[in-house]
Amino acid sequence: MELDISTEHIGDVCEIKLNGEIDVYTAPRLKEEIVALIESGCSNVIVDLEKVAFIDSSGLGVLVSALRRARERDGAVRIVCTRENILKIFRITGLDKVFPIFSDAAEARLF
Repeated sequence: MELDISTEHIGDVCEIKLNGEIDVYTAPRLKEEIVALIESGCSNVIVDLEKVAFIDSSGLGVLVSALRRARERDGAVRIVCTRENILKIFRITGLDKVFPIFSDAAEARLF
């Protein structure tokens, strides 16, 4: 399955909406997109996983790397997700304690 990536700038926040699967094949493209956004000055990133069916360790690694880059620029990475199968992966790995997770993008923008 492919991964569709769309981005939107809302004030000083960049929102990345993903649709598909984040795995060893699609994670490099996601990393390029996030790095480009952060390098262009967007250090506050919202990653919308609402339409993501699957994420593996390479995808989680991209998100952790993005968080590190954002924090170097006094920013943050926030996750939007209500899908139980994805949230379970965040809980199992302990990443639910690392990333703020929101039920929708509007809530994440207020953080």
